[in-house]
Order: sequence, then structure tokens, then C-alpha cells
Amino acid sequence: MTEKTEIRTPVKRNSAAETAKQKKWMREADILLKISKRISTQDTLDDVLIVLMEMCTTELHAERGSLFLNDFETNELYSRFAQGTAHRAIRILNKTGIAGFVYNSGESIISHDPYNNPYFNRNVDEQTNFITKSILCVPVRTGKGNIIGVAQVLNKIEGEFNDDDRSLFEAMTSQAALALESAQLIERMQASRQQEMEFINVVSEVTADIKLGSLLQKVMGEATRLLNAERSTLFLNDEKTNDLWSEVGQGLEAMQIRLPNHLGIAGAVFTTEKSINIPYAYADLRFNPAFDKKTGFFTRSILCVPVINKQGKTIGVTQVLNKRGGPFSNEDEARLRAFTAQVSIALENAKLFADVQNMKNYNEAMLESMSNGLITLDGAEKIVTCNAAGLRILQVTAEQILDQPAQNFFAGANAWIMDKIRTVEEHQQQQIMMDAQLEVKDQNLSVNLTVQPLLGADKKRIGFMLVIEDISNEKRLKSTMSRYMDPSIADQLVASGSEILGGRSVVCTTLFSDVRGFTTLTEQLGAQGTVSLLNEYFTIMVDCIQKEEGMLDKFIGDAIMAVFGIPVTHNDDEDRAMRTAIAMIRELQIWNTKRADEGKLPLDIGIGLNTDVVVSGNIGSQKRMDFTIIGDGVNLAARLESACKQYGAHILISEFTYAKLKDTYRTREVDYVVVKGKTKPVAIYEVLDYHTEQTFPHIVEVLTLFKNGLSKYRKRDWQQAITLFNDALALNPDDKICKMYLERCHQLENANLDDSWDGVWVMESK
Repeated sequence: MTEKTEIRTPVKRNSAAETAKQKKWMREADILLKISKRISTQDTLDDVLIVLMEMCTTELHAERGSLFLNDFETNELYSRFAQGTAHRAIRILNKTGIAGFVYNSGESIISHDPYNNPYFNRNVDEQTNFITKSILCVPVRTGKGNIIGVAQVLNKIEGEFNDDDRSLFEAMTSQAALALESAQLIERMQASRQQEMEFINVVSEVTADIKLGSLLQKVMGEATRLLNAERSTLFLNDEKTNDLWSEVGQGLEAMQIRLPNHLGIAGAVFTTEKSINIPYAYADLRFNPAFDKKTGFFTRSILCVPVINKQGKTIGVTQVLNKRGGPFSNEDEARLRAFTAQVSIALENAKLFADVQNMKNYNEAMLESMSNGLITLDGAEKIVTCNAAGLRILQVTAEQILDQPAQNFFAGANAWIMDKIRTVEEHQQQQIMMDAQLEVKDQNLSVNLTVQPLLGADKKRIGFMLVIEDISNEKRLKSTMSRYMDPSIADQLVASGSEILGGRSVVCTTLFSDVRGFTTLTEQLGAQGTVSLLNEYFTIMVDCIQKEEGMLDKFIGDAIMAVFGIPVTHNDDEDRAMRTAIAMIRELQIWNTKRADEGKLPLDIGIGLNTDVVVSGNIGSQKRMDFTIIGDGVNLAARLESACKQYGAHILISEFTYAKLKDTYRTREVDYVVVKGKTKPVAIYEVLDYHTEQTFPHIVEVLTLFKNGLSKYRKRDWQQAITLFNDALALNPDDKICKMYLERCHQLENANLDDSWDGVWVMESK
């Protein structure tokens, strides 16, 4: 019997290692599938970053994780995290730290002792109080092998990071790389679209402005913002002067800067009409670092493009400096060119408007400053304009004369004016009426009248212009003399005849006053505002002079020159001059309080007084004469006024005026000086009568300490003088003269003075 043999197929059993490997593979596949599913439901890059790092941190059992993407424009690695309802970005250079090393090398890093890793940057831990015990950092690769960023997890909760963790982490980030790239692309597209919309809105808003100053500021501000730069300047070409000019600053602090339109980088761009993009300014020979040294600004990169209008003409250049994050790109240049091309029309319109406005302001200021009345009529013979002199001569207000028919206004006894207008209308020629009688409120004036036809560009009549000159003898004489002196003095001059106007030597007291910082004020106020301010200021100051029967000699810009003692002498002319100076300061304080309430800037003045022999009389040519004074005494008064700035004083008088004062005033001797252009020293005194306890605290004690300090100073007792001046400053820290003497004491204490030194100070400036 044959036995059957049972043949059995052996069952293949997996080893424990293979089983673990399969489980690991299945786990990784499950994780990668989860990543794909979760990331596919996210809408924004921020959401993708958050979901990915939450899963990575969880699956790798780490305390913390972050993912950095590379910004190819700035060469930075950036990450974002939520902070409340907003998202905050962290940026680091893509060559720094462990993240930078992994990004550039493409190699993953596992570090169990980060603080001893040469690439680790411990500053972040120090700032956040976080302790990094271990770190796993991997590159984020796309399917094509391109590295777009790095991801890292910190501090494994149990055990240490190993190769399995690294492999899983690399797989997870690679799985998400496509989604990250897509989200980045969408974000860039959205940002680009938003920039385009912002560009359109910015251009619309900027070009709506017609005022050149504010338009320049808007264009420069938006150019700076659009290109993410630190500073920008827009230069326009001035065809009259061949200068490139710009307005820097806003409001009252605005100022113009000018440079020849062929010099520097801006000049090169303007003349060649080609853009210049300099990534490193100091490495370019065309860059002039002198301006940086002057302003303290450090120029790193420059982009300068021409501003070209629609006719293809270059009207200026736009220059932006120091792009944040790196040099300016070709895209930046294209955007800046597009922006300036869009605003060029608005710039030309604003420039034209500014020219017209300046001409209008100039004409208005000229008309308002005229002494003759000027009236214009339109084609319908309605009164359109009447300057201040016209209102004064006709004794009317603007409301009473403007928009009135000329035939209604010039009626009755003044109907002859309409007859002249009819004659001009008929013959189209100028008519002049000499020494005619004009009735104004039951008063007859003697006037010269000129009627001129106004013609348009087509030579057709568009209206009439009337010029009225008041030549009433007595009024003309007294009005002219009253500009120089008190009306009562003018009466005496008229009664005395012309002999009083002849040349003679006389002792008198000269007063000079000047407004501080007037040039800055004129730039802020403009022509019309400056004229208005001066008229109001001079009215107040001249009233102070006339109350003491002083003679107003002349106005020198914003300065006033007045004389006490001519043409009529008093026995107290020095005191009259002193009282006038004190009154001028007090009235100025009252006026400044009123201006402050109106939101206007205050004015500050300095006054100098000197008494001496001068020559007075009519001085000039046959065509123009001025009744004035000349001599060294006049010059010294002017020097003292100027010295007020150096001493921080408002009123300075010479020893010659001080010696002749009859009344008592609060004064102090401040110095013994040789003024500019002189060789003999003179003592000068500060007048303090106008001060209150608020404006000069502890005035009695301070003056006593100062007097003693000055005595010690002249005796070369420097330490005692310093102590006394310091004690005075403790009572009134704003006393500039005490501060000045402290500086002198410290300076002279270390100087080698010879025995001839007598305390005389030589003034180097006028």
C-alpha cells in the first residue's frame, strides 16, 4: 500500500521589522493624505501656514513650529502668525541662522544642543524668554526640487528628533509645497491688483489738487509710499532760471530748494531724459555726498526718473531714496514712470495756476500800496474794483461802491466824471482832467483824474480805469509831513517855512527798531499777508513815536528809524525817546496777545537808542529829496539795535543817552564794547522798565547779582563772577546776558590775557 504524502505550502510571515515599516509607511501616507485634504480647503496663505504647522507640530510631538517662505524681492525668509484679529509677519535675512543655512544648503538639520550650534541665533530666545532644547529644520521643496522656504519644529516632547522625524517632516512639507506656491501666487496677484487699484485712486486724488505747494507734497508723499522708500523729492524745471526747484515741508515751514538743471543726478536725468537707478549711491561717481554730510541723512539707493508731459516734453524729475529691503527694481522704475506720467498734467496745471495766483497777488499788493485811488468799470459800466486809496479818497466802504452803476455813484456835482467816460468811449483815447473839483460828503477835494479805456486781447473795449490823485494843497502837505512826524510838528513846519528844512548840526536821539525773523515771516505769509502785517505793525509803532512828538525818519523794510530833537527841539528828547521805546515794547506785547488769540504768530523786535551830534536836512537829488539825518551817532544807534540779538535784549541804549536821562528807569549796564567799524569803546545799557514779575522773575535780586558779577568779571575774578552769574540764573534761567557772561568767564579764564585787558569786548558783526 502506497502512502500518500501531504504536501503543504508554507505560509510567509512578515518579520516584526517589516510590519513596523509597513505601519510607518501607512501612517505617513495617512498623514500626507490628511495634509492634502485639510490644506485644499484653505483660502489664504495665512490659513495654509497655520494648518500645516499645526499638523507638523502635532505629528512630530514638538512644542512649537514655524514655516518660513522666501521673499525673492527682498531676499528674506518670512513667517506669519495670528495676533488677535490681525496677522503679524516675522522677517529674517535668508542667509542668517539655522533657517538661512538650511535654505541655502538644502540640507536638513537636527540639533540636540542648539546653543552650541554655530548657525543658531539665540537673540530670539532672549527676546521671547523661550528655551530651545532641540530643533529639526528642513527645506521646503516643490515637485521640481526648487526650495521655496524652510520649516522647523522645536523641542520634541518625548525623546529626541531622529531620521524618521526628519523624513516625515520633509514629506509633509513637500506635500504642502504646491499649495504653498499656489497660495503665494494668488497672494501676489491680489497684492498686484490692490496696488493697481491704489495707484488709480492715488492718481485720482492727487490730480484733483490745483494748488502747487500741496500737490508737490502729495506727489512726493505718494511716491515714497508706493515705492516703499524713505524719502522722495519732485523737482520741476523753471524755464526762466534753468533751475530745478522743489518745495520741501508743509504749511508755514515750507521752503524752496533750487539747483541748476544740468548738475547732479537730477540734472543728468533731466538733460538726458533717461532714468537712473543706483543701488549703492556711494559707489557711483555721479553721487555728491556733500548734501548727506550737511543734513545727516545717509543715502543708500537712488531711483530718479524724468517727468514727461503728454507732448513729450520733460518738465522735471522725480527722485526717491533708500528703498526699504534692498535696491529699487525695474518694476519700481516702471511704476514711478507711470505715476509721474499720470500726474504730469496736474503738475503743469498747478504750476500755471500758481503763476496766475502770484501775478494776481502781486497786482493786488501793488494796487493796495498805491497812494492814488484806482477804480475799474466793466463793459456795462459797473464798478468792479476800488483800491484802499480810492476808498479813502471817496470816503466809502467797499460795499457802498462795488457792483454799483457808475452813473449812479458819480452823479450830481460829480457827473463830470461820467462825461469824461463818455468822451473816452467815443474816441477810445485816454482823458486827463487836472485840478478838478470832487465833492465828497459835502467836502470839495482838488484832484487829478485820468480815465483810461481797458481793451481786451482783440483790441475791443472791455471797460474803463479811473485814477484819482488827491492834490489838495494843505492836505497833501500835511499828509506828507505826517508820515514823518506828529501832526502838530507838521503844523509848526508849515508855519515856519522852508528854512527849517536846511542843513544844520544838532544834538538829537536816534531810535532804530527791527523785527526779528522777518524773512521767515514773509515766506510764510506771502506778499499780501506781509503788507497787511506791516501796515498794522507800523500803525502801532508810529503812534508810539508821534505821542512823544518824535519824527519818523523812514521805514527800511521792516525796520523803523525815528529821531527825537529835530526839526523841533525839546529839553527832554532823550526821555521822550526812552518812553517811546518802552511804549513800543508794551504795545507790541498787547498786540501779540491779541494775535495769539487769533492763532497768529507773535512778533519780536529789538530797539537801539543813541544821543549824539548829527547833520540834519534835505538830502538827495533834484528829483527826489528826503528830510533825514546822517552821522556816526545814527550808525551807533543802528549797531545797538542789531546787538539786541546778541545780548537777548529788547532795548539797548548808549552811555551818551543814559547820561542825559532826566527821569529814572530800571536799567543795567551790560557791556563795554567796540562796535563794528569803530575804535573807541562805549558803555551800553539794557532798559528793563517794560518787564513784569512774570516776564523777568526776581528782577531786583537778579540785577544786584549781575552788577556784582560784572564787577568781578572786570577785575578778572572769574570764579566769583561765575558764582554770581549762576546765582542770578537760578532766579531767572532765561537771562541770556548772564549766560553770555558765564561763557565769557570760562573762555577768558583759560586765556592768556595781558595786563592791558580792561574788559572791553569787540563786536565782530553789525
